[in-house]
Order: sequence, then structure tokens, then C-alpha cells
Amino acid sequence: MSTTAAASSARVADLLAGLAIAGLLVPEAVAYSGIAGMPPQAGVIALFVGLVCYGLLGRSRFAIVSSTSSSAAVLAAGTLALAGNDVVARVAIGATLVLFGGLCFLFAGAARLGGLSHLIARPVLRGYTFGLAIVIALKQLPNLGGWPGLHGDFVPLLVTELVRTVNQVHPVTLATGLIALALLFVCERVRRLPGSLLVIALGVIASGWLSAHGVSLTGTIKLSMAVGMPTWPGSGQWLPSVELAAALLLILYAESYSSIRGFALKHNDPVQPNRDLLVLGVANVVCGLLHGMPVGAGYSGTSANEAAGAQSRLAGLIAGASVLLMVLLLLRWIERIPEAVLAAIVIHAVSKSWRLSVFRPYLQWKRDRLLALAAVVAVLSLGILNGLLVAIAFSLILLLRQLAVARVSVLGRLADGHDFVDVLQHPDAVPPPATLILRPEEPLFFANAEAVMALARQQAEQRKDLKQVILSLEASPDLDSTALESLGDFSVWLQQRGVALRVARLKDDTRALLLRAALPQLSPQTLNYWSVEDAVSAASAPSSTGN
Repeated sequence: MSTTAAASSARVADLLAGLAIAGLLVPEAVAYSGIAGMPPQAGVIALFVGLVCYGLLGRSRFAIVSSTSSSAAVLAAGTLALAGNDVVARVAIGATLVLFGGLCFLFAGAARLGGLSHLIARPVLRGYTFGLAIVIALKQLPNLGGWPGLHGDFVPLLVTELVRTVNQVHPVTLATGLIALALLFVCERVRRLPGSLLVIALGVIASGWLSAHGVSLTGTIKLSMAVGMPTWPGSGQWLPSVELAAALLLILYAESYSSIRGFALKHNDPVQPNRDLLVLGVANVVCGLLHGMPVGAGYSGTSANEAAGAQSRLAGLIAGASVLLMVLLLLRWIERIPEAVLAAIVIHAVSKSWRLSVFRPYLQWKRDRLLALAAVVAVLSLGILNGLLVAIAFSLILLLRQLAVARVSVLGRLADGHDFVDVLQHPDAVPPPATLILRPEEPLFFANAEAVMALARQQAEQRKDLKQVILSLEASPDLDSTALESLGDFSVWLQQRGVALRVARLKDDTRALLLRAALPQLSPQTLNYWSVEDAVSAASAPSSTGN
């Protein structure tokens, strides 16, 4: 196929993909507005802005930037905490939080903090997503069944309130929602059958009859693209607002980077995380100024774009143009979508996160099971926002606890070669005469340095013939001041006993730091060993003095 023909084929594929996903994204955007407690136009504005901004400035071929269920839930929790049940105040504060979140993105991008998403471990993200999906589904049940809405995001209270108000279920609304939900799950099994579009079309067709029987419709959508300045937080709301904006940054970027990187690896595309931070920052700032929802590259939209055959970012731009045309030409029909149908679409969308199979690797590997479970429990018991922050803090505490455990291996030489290995794991390994080789198994830092050096002293005291100690510090890419002081104390302690000290396998930055520190016994010559073998050979040389 010629280059021109290939380019033409790619453009046709992008056109078809853009048209296909636009029809899926508009009802989702309206539904996510309901999750956030924002008017329907907030989701539509966010969808258009996200598609256009990323299509023009982004780098991923497949990323679809729009409002997401997780960010909508975080926004709902934040506005409820700051404004209570006052709808007007929640909308105003929501726009401010979205703007602040965008500014956080821009700051992180300018500071080149592209690895920011790694603050949320994958078990935490999966556990959080699982718990969040349960919360979102529970909060959609009133729209699905037509009884009063639920306030808050604590699952025990949600369940209690659902049970208390179950006698207020509206039968026709509940039947509508259940039929729509069943159709969505059936259509899911038929390839290329757009279930969302089907249930929306049926809902709009039946909207006159449903409305006459008390089923609520989406209602008027007032699209206003006028730029408005944010409502600045009150004197006691600045810190909570910044914290909520930071939470939006963390959850949106973790979700976006996971989607973008996953599909980039699948198609061997480059990834530019710092640029993505800046682009998402621009999109969220514009959304905040236009009173839209927060936006990110959600997995469902991105995977739908890839499955539809997108070849470039042109698909996202075509989807943005299609959204605009749909709003201009079909707005009166979008306003007639039954709320029960939108609730069914949301529940169906988040149901993919209920699969217990995502936790199977952690059970199989026997790693991070507690972390994933803690994230689920934190979201269900503490709420969406507090649950996320507690889960992140818990993961960092577990990491710190693991790194703080003092573990030092004594190394010996295998009889059939020059390899030095842990003598406990390899009983046939023999330490060199009058030499003790120690390898800390974790990076040395303030939480474990003194304990590691204490273990090193214990090992040294057990060797009566000791003349040389060699520290293999390959696990320490850097040393903080506590680690330097502990290493200095250990050097002095050895010097008082007439034992020489050498350090092997240093990273260049760590070696430069030790030279600046000028610790006792650690002259430049004692730091120039790129392997344990080199240090052992120097220690056993006749001219060796240990200095």
C-alpha cells in the first residue's frame, strides 16, 4: 500500500472512530455530572474541552480526555464537604476546585514531576477503584429506582438510608432502569453493538410515556461557554480546597497515566509524562473557567477509542467536533434521556471494576494483599476522598516499614568462581580470611542506618581475626545525613579496633558524597572498588594499609 493510500485509510479509520465514540461519550458525560452533583452541561463542556485540548496538544494516539467516574466522585465529596447541600454553592466551588486542580497539573508539569502517579501503588489504585465502583453504584440506585437521593459517601450510611427509604421506590422508574441495565449487559456480549446508544434511543423514544408516568428526565441543559472567574474559597476553606485539588491531581493523573502508558506499551508508542501533565493542566484550567467537570484520560474511553480503530489524535478531534454537532442538533433529544437510563449506564460502566480477578495476582504472589484490601476498606468506611488519602498514606507507611527493617548479609566466595553471595543462602560460600564482607539489603537512610550499622558491629565482634571490613553499598543510590553520620560512627569504631574499612560498588553520586564527607578511613583509594572482588584483592595485597 502506498504512503498516500495508507494515510487516507488512517484518516477514514479516525473519522469512523471519532463518530463512534462521540455517541458513547455524551450520555456518559451527562451521567458523570450527576455523580458530581453538577448540572448536566458541566459534563458536556468538560467532554468538548478535554477532547479538543488533548487532540491539539497531547501525544497519545488513543487517549480520550473527558470526565471520569472517579474524579466526579472526588469532586462530589469535596463540594459536599465545603458547601453542604447548597446546589448553587457546590457548582461554584466545584469550578474553583477544577481550576485549582488544573493549576496543580501545570505546576507539576513545570517541575517535571512526571513520576507523580507512582505515589499511588497499583494495589492501592485497584483497591480504590473497586471500592469507588461500589460507592458510585450505590449512589446511582435512587436514580435507578426513583426514590430520594443519598447524601455522603460512607457505605454503611448509604446502605442504611437505602433500606430506610426502600418503600419510596417508584415502580415505573425502577422497571425502566432495570430493563436498561439488562440490555446493556446483553449488548456487551454482542460485538460492535453500541448498547449505550441503543438504550438511550429507546429511552428517548419512550420518554413521553415515561414522563407521563412519573419518570424523571435529564431536563434542560443550558450550555454557556462564557468564561467566569472562580469563586475564591473563604478564609477557612483555602487549605481544604488545595488538598482537594491535590487529590484530584493524584487520582486523575494516576488514572490517565495508567491508560496512556498501557496503550503506548501495547503499540510501542513513546510516552511523555511531563507533557501529559501540562496538557491535562491546560484542559482542567479551561474546564474550571467554563464551569465544567475535571477531566482525565479514563480507561473506558481510551480503550473504546482504540477498539473503534483510531490511528491518531485526529479521532479525538473528530469526536470533539461530533460532540459539538450533537449538542447543537440533538440537544432537545439529549434532554429527554430518562435519568434511570443514565443511572443504568453509570452502573454498567463501573461494573467492570467489580471483577475480583484484578486481585488474583496479589493472592498468587502473596504480595500487597493487605494493601489492596486496606484501600477497599478505606473507601467503603471513610468515604471517597479520605479513603484515597488514607490508602496512599498506608502504602507509604508499609514501604517505610519495609525499608526500615535492618537486614545485612555476610558475603562469601563460591568455590567454583569469583561470585560473592550470601553465606546463609549458600552454605558452601566461604568468607575470605581476616575479611568481613557486608551487604545492606535495603538503601541506607534515616530510618534504618543506625540499625544496619549496629548489625554490622555485631558481625564484626564475632570475628576475632578481623583485619578488613568491606561494605557493598550497591543498594544505596544516595545517602542522607543520618546514614552518613552512622557510617562515620562505624568507621571510627573500626578504626579504634585497628580494622580497615573499604566500600565497594558505589554509585557515582554516592561516591562523590562520601568524598565530600571525608569520613575517617575513607580516602579516595578506599572508595574506588567497582566490585567486591576488587576490594578483596586490594585488601589482601601485601602493600595494603587500609588507608
